[in-house]
Amino acid sequence: MADALEKTGPPHQVSSSAHSQTYSGEEAPAVVTRPKGWKYRDFKIGPVYIPWYASPPAQLVLVAFVCFLCPGMFNALGGMGGGGNVDPSAANDSNTALYSTFAVIGFFAGTFTNKLGIKVALSFGGLGYCIYVASFLSFSHNRNFGFSIFAGALLGVCAGLLWTAQGAIMMSYPSEDSKGRYISWFWMIFNLGAVIGSLIPLGQNIHTTSDSTVSDGTYIGFIVLTALGAALALALVDARAVMRKDGSRVILMKNPTWKTEIVGLWQTFFTDPYILCLFPMFFASNWFYTYQFNDVNLAQFNTRTRALNNTLYWFSQIVGAFVFGYALDIKSVRRSMRAKIAWVTLFLITMAIWGGGYAFQKRYTREQVHAGDATPKDTSDDYVKMDWTTSGYVGPMFLFMFYGFYDAAWQTCVYWFMGALTNNGRKLANFAGFYKGIQSAGAAIMWRLDGTGKPYMALFGSSWGLLAGSLIVALPVMLIKIKDHVTLEEDLEFSDETVADVAGTGVTKAATTEADVEKTTAV
Repeated sequence: MADALEKTGPPHQVSSSAHSQTYSGEEAPAVVTRPKGWKYRDFKIGPVYIPWYASPPAQLVLVAFVCFLCPGMFNALGGMGGGGNVDPSAANDSNTALYSTFAVIGFFAGTFTNKLGIKVALSFGGLGYCIYVASFLSFSHNRNFGFSIFAGALLGVCAGLLWTAQGAIMMSYPSEDSKGRYISWFWMIFNLGAVIGSLIPLGQNIHTTSDSTVSDGTYIGFIVLTALGAALALALVDARAVMRKDGSRVILMKNPTWKTEIVGLWQTFFTDPYILCLFPMFFASNWFYTYQFNDVNLAQFNTRTRALNNTLYWFSQIVGAFVFGYALDIKSVRRSMRAKIAWVTLFLITMAIWGGGYAFQKRYTREQVHAGDATPKDTSDDYVKMDWTTSGYVGPMFLFMFYGFYDAAWQTCVYWFMGALTNNGRKLANFAGFYKGIQSAGAAIMWRLDGTGKPYMALFGSSWGLLAGSLIVALPVMLIKIKDHVTLEEDLEFSDETVADVAGTGVTKAATTEADVEKTTAV
């Protein structure tokens, strides 16, 4: 998508054997010829040229829409608190099972994804989201805890593969100077799914001022959308077919086997031990979701206000991804310096936003919120939750929006840090697997802590402390390891591919005008 907007010259020329890219200007780059076939042919919509189907931006957008439909709907449902149910017990148990299996599978998911392929990993992953949503529809009618726990455990397996495949695409397909924008575009489209998904319960519960479980229609809508996402994943091309605009390819293993991938997983620890410094950031990255969704949104707001907060939360993620993604690609600042600036910015907003969260959390306790639980038939002693018409609502609303902005900033920076360390697709699949596995281990622990009824302030403090502390541990990576450029030779270490396999190919003589191209290609 971003690449399409960068074109400044005449349109691509189409020949019977290749497609050539031309530019205007005094010093035009060489013409890059592409293989035959529809996957390498540009499309035009009005004045805008859409990149060829097997290009990195086209594939990234496709993956983003898979996540729009699957994890996006999952986030919309989770953001309601309790999986849309008033009773959060099923969501706590299901998500504990989810993140426990995710933590194990995610750690090895890079190996499975490299062997099975991106398309299979994403499609299989999408099916788990559909079954997960169905379990909450079932629970709202029959309180079937067994189905909810099974669906959570299954989704942990599926999501491990989906997110590892997604992370590998997002970090390895773009060139070094566009990784921030690619992460930004993915995160914006993905969270647009959560925004639209959040509008479903908001529209269906807009007149519900009491606290209740969301309607069956909400769950059914999510089931249909997640099933569509699993099917859409099958439209991806194989990673080997992807070609960048300079003709270069993604670094992979030419002949992956289970043995080479398992060995490659452990090689990552020995060749890139500095990745360990990012592990605390991985661990903290989903820890705070439980607190924000269950202990703020569910605890303090009625159904329709939770739905509104949820929509604003995910919309703020879009804003955060846009701001940080594009800032991380500012070409006038060296990449090593951008890494340091990003770290300082994250530390400052961690102190500011979570400092505001501390002021809000001092207002209530878990005991106050659940004071009326022992007498369900007597509503006189129930905790009165906030509605959007309640005086003083605006402050908490903006706090929740800042929580969403912060999450996008954190996730975007972590992905960019990993992508700045290497361009090797095989290695980045392992990095993404480590990220999602360790992230899920943290989430599993936090869901369990919330399920056991730990004080809200203790859960808040653990979130703030982990975020700030993990930044301190990660600082050496920003100071020492992130360089302005990673050479191709460094990226090909321990790979069976050569420079010729992945460097720019199909480059012919320079062409400065459309007429020059016509001399070398038959239109």
